[in-house]
Amino acid sequence: MRAGSAFRSLGRVGPAPSRPVLPLTLFALSTRTGIRFFASVAPDSPPQNVVEKIVQRYAVDLAPGTKVSQGDFVSIRPEHVMTHDNTGPVISKFKSIGAAKFKNPRQPVFTLDHDVQNKTEKNLAKYRSIEEFAKQHGVDFYPAGRGIGHQILIEEGYAFPGTMTVASDSHSNMYGGIGALGTPIVRTDAAAIWATGRTWWQIPPVVRVEFLNSLPEGVTGKDVIVALCGLFNNDEVLNTAIEFVGGEGMKALTIDDRLTIANMTTEWGALAGVFPVDEVTIDWMKKRAALLAKRAGGKSHSRITAERVQALIDQPLRPDEGARYAKHLTLDLATVQPYVSGPNSVKVATALAELEKKNITIHKAYLLSCTNARASDLKAAANVLKGRKVAEGVEFYVAAASSEVQKDAEESGDWAELLKAGAKPLIAGCGPCIGLGVGLLKDGEVGISATNRNYKGRMGSPLAQAYLASPAVVAASAVAGRICGPSSLSPATKAAYTSSRPVTSYTDLAASSPGTTSSAEPAPTVKGFPANLQGELLFCDADNLNTDGIYPGKYTYQDDILPEKMAQVVMENYDTKFSSIVKKNDILVGGFNFGTGSSREQAATALLHAGIRLVFAGSFSETFKRNAINNGLLVLEAPSIVKDLRKAFEGRDRELSRHTGWGVEVDLARGKVTVKDSGKVYNVPAVGAAAQELVVEGGLENWVKNRIEA
Repeated sequence: MRAGSAFRSLGRVGPAPSRPVLPLTLFALSTRTGIRFFASVAPDSPPQNVVEKIVQRYAVDLAPGTKVSQGDFVSIRPEHVMTHDNTGPVISKFKSIGAAKFKNPRQPVFTLDHDVQNKTEKNLAKYRSIEEFAKQHGVDFYPAGRGIGHQILIEEGYAFPGTMTVASDSHSNMYGGIGALGTPIVRTDAAAIWATGRTWWQIPPVVRVEFLNSLPEGVTGKDVIVALCGLFNNDEVLNTAIEFVGGEGMKALTIDDRLTIANMTTEWGALAGVFPVDEVTIDWMKKRAALLAKRAGGKSHSRITAERVQALIDQPLRPDEGARYAKHLTLDLATVQPYVSGPNSVKVATALAELEKKNITIHKAYLLSCTNARASDLKAAANVLKGRKVAEGVEFYVAAASSEVQKDAEESGDWAELLKAGAKPLIAGCGPCIGLGVGLLKDGEVGISATNRNYKGRMGSPLAQAYLASPAVVAASAVAGRICGPSSLSPATKAAYTSSRPVTSYTDLAASSPGTTSSAEPAPTVKGFPANLQGELLFCDADNLNTDGIYPGKYTYQDDILPEKMAQVVMENYDTKFSSIVKKNDILVGGFNFGTGSSREQAATALLHAGIRLVFAGSFSETFKRNAINNGLLVLEAPSIVKDLRKAFEGRDRELSRHTGWGVEVDLARGKVTVKDSGKVYNVPAVGAAAQELVVEGGLENWVKNRIEA
């Protein structure tokens, strides 16, 4: 049995394999990073889902015959890594770890897209320095105005079906719209990839989201994901990877619809959202390859080629029969209608028909961002605006997702239609979506946007209200001066929908499957790694304990603060007594969504300085988890331990930090926690070699320094 799997109880979808096992076969995808050979199903190998299959292709240093699975810590060498305006801080990190050259200059991509409206000399100088650094090292560079990085990666083939491409940005999930595995990393990871070509990833639980039937006319991919965020708003997919599947309804979802849905799986809480590489994907890639070749006078594009597309056809990427999933969700597309998210939360979704009754006046409307500013989105808005004007008192801002998109919209006449109606054009880029540039919401204003986030204060004043909707609804609202759909502008064509609430189902397969839970065979142990830890559980019973509670913001930028001082102030904003309570060998247990909030690394290092080597929690913020492991602090999800501790101390006086009396022995290589007094055993993720190395070597920066080529 393969060691180290953390999800042996995951449910299988479909019958166990019964057909004859095929021999190992290989196929290749030609890329700018070389020829990569991929293995299909090998004899006696455990069935894998699509996410696991893609990770298998990009995992390095695996023991012979090892098949990766959910929960595994693996070293990965992604196809590409994208950084944007944050390239500057990554450059600083790259230099600080002693790196002088890139492991593979063809792997990174620099795109300037966030603060593109900022024409100050300071910002322009920053942009020039990034461009010069790219030229110096031979890295692909896209300047301000070319478009949003995620859109560029789709257009230029850095994200390609069946590949794994990462980015130092949370919306890298979007690459899943074309069947790529896109997932976010932090800046230290990006610097590590520049220097060594690789970083680490813990494969998350994989959720199967199944679309049934087909969408009604006038309902879009944006309505689907807004509805999903509102319907499943209790962290059902938090820190998971999603595989979307479906029949005829899936075939009717365009690539633009899929990109929108995959993009906002980020707001839904997932780390990736991957669509199938099906006929729709293949057709889009074929047309894209032909278009790029035509523009280049018949010369093939360097990444999107007919040969690579043919490889997708010859060796289709599908889950194996019996592939394991943590959860199974269904959504009947036929019961979905236009939805609006908000105000100020993606977890609140209301049917447009209901919201229209409230007659909500708006002051600003936005059609921009990597979510919904492609040519089809601009066309949908232009069709609504044709022959109409933006309402008096409303400002309607539009920006294409890329310069290519804008050119297409100009050639089709859609861009002119938007401007004729009174829309205010902005440069292709992020802009107002992230609260930068002109057109931000002011105190007391209400805005409706086709972007992906409407968090309080994100698009301007925290005293404003922001809603999210599809491009057509945004355009109609701009015309009416209130939140409404296109049919409200023409009452005679008012759309009718058959259901007031979409039909869904939800099954937790990990909880319901009777399979085995953990391998008795230990994972390989790196020399120097403490495979076994012993200590007492110290319980901080709080959900959503944020990084400011763990390490106060007032200390964050005190660069000369000593480790001893960090140990004294750790948890200060949560429990002022914590530093006097914690003792050597304590194992910290938090609640759910531990480490949410800002990305400060000191929230992890302060715990290390306080003597904590291991943290259990019901779940973690993914950013905190990456920062923790990148600094050598082990963090493992253990929801059963959290739930049992809560039961054990139910009814007792509340203590913010409680020594539980539960002495435990943790077998990190097997993924087992044994309570000494009771003998009860809990299963947790086994710590694989990728994470072990970081612990032994004192974090990712030291790991990189030890591997930089002379």
